Amino acid sequence: MTVAVRRALGAATATALLCTGAVACSGGGKTDEGAAGAGSQTQATQALTAAFKKTSAAKSAKVAMTMKTPAGLGGGGTMKLSGTMGWDPTVMDMTMTGSELTAGDPDAPESVRMLWQDNVMYMDMGAKAAKDMDGKRWMKMDLGALAEKSGDEQMMRQMTGSLDSMNQDPAQQIAVLLSSPNVKHLGAATVGGVRTEHYKGKLTVDEMMAKNDSLKLLSKSERDQLLKNVEKAGIKGYDTELWVNEDDLPVRLDVTMDSEQGAAEISETFSDYGAAVKVDVPPAGDTFDLMEMLKKIGDAAGSGTGSGAGDDFSDAGADGSV
Repeated sequence: MTVAVRRALGAATATALLCTGAVACSGGGKTDEGAAGAGSQTQATQALTAAFKKTSAAKSAKVAMTMKTPAGLGGGGTMKLSGTMGWDPTVMDMTMTGSELTAGDPDAPESVRMLWQDNVMYMDMGAKAAKDMDGKRWMKMDLGALAEKSGDEQMMRQMTGSLDSMNQDPAQQIAVLLSSPNVKHLGAATVGGVRTEHYKGKLTVDEMMAKNDSLKLLSKSERDQLLKNVEKAGIKGYDTELWVNEDDLPVRLDVTMDSEQGAAEISETFSDYGAAVKVDVPPAGDTFDLMEMLKKIGDAAGSGTGSGAGDDFSDAGADGSV
């Protein structure tokens, strides 16, 4: 597995597990400070409930996302995605760019197109990667199948939970914001030329974990360990900000996750609700299956003829950390 493939795989895997579950950004928008705080929590809750219902019914939208991580978290960097996303069921056609994809590797693709359908992701790794993959440029990554094949029950629960997290569409993110005990209306704001109402809420780590349904698949000991890891990283909580237009639909959603290493940020903008999402998956002849690739690496390492491949596999796991 080449460095370029490993880097793109790591970045794309992180994106698959995060891209609709927001971890990220503060600020943005020109706010009418005079109106800030004018709405009561009850008013904010009513408005966000209306937004939840409208967004759930919309089923799809065009999305632009920027994810930023500080240098202290896996080297840091920026990842950007843009395209169309559908929810219930999840489907997407997004293109990824950014420093996390290309940093330190002249052979890395400048962009990776990602298709998601039926809980399977397909990634266009580019012409350079195809040279090392029998001319096949599309990587197929079935996280559920990978977990099942491993026979690791904990991995199966985590992978399944990650797939469930992919259903944290804008509507589900609004639902999480609604669970904040201090959600409030900050007033009117203009975002990208659109008149919106601005809302904000804060959740502690415990509150966020309690509202994340995918974590219910973990055992109590696994949840406790995850909480310890989060606390060890110095994460204090999550600030979520939402800008909603006059049609009760989100225009922008930001989340900030503060840690001792700095703030991890994701900012998403939404437009063209109801846009059709049609994903034509690549033909099998143009696709190499990640699970089959890892099996070959394991077989080669087991026979003693592929130590380099084994090293590549280890690196792939390291690249996947964010």
